[in-house]
Amino acid sequence: QVQLVESGGCLVQPGGSLRLSCAASVSMFRWYVMGWYRQPPGKQRELVATIGPGGNTNYADSVKGRFTISRDNGKNTIDLQMNSLKPEDTAVYYCNAQGIGGLYWGQGTQVTVSS
Repeated sequence: QVQLVESGGCLVQPGGSLRLSCAASVSMFRWYVMGWYRQPPGKQRELVATIGPGGNTNYADSVKGRFTISRDNGKNTIDLQMNSLKPEDTAVYYCNAQGIGGLYWGQGTQVTVSS
């Protein structure tokens, strides 16, 4: 049984910063590949970033240099630090977990970047 709960989404001005968190209730959390995806209005869900069991990271080109994904294996959480936010970053952000037994998604949290 896997449950993912995102938090931290809100309205932020362009150029601002925001940190999203995902709390995972899953056994053997440290062995999962964790990630953040997002779905902008009117668009498909897209990869934002992933982080593997060993801490290796992967980022979409659109967020490289601005976003940082991290994980805390003691707290069973992943974070997404978002800096220099742009209106194009507006989306519902989803936490994702992939393990040997399946692929799981959180309910999403809304991030709106607007002045």
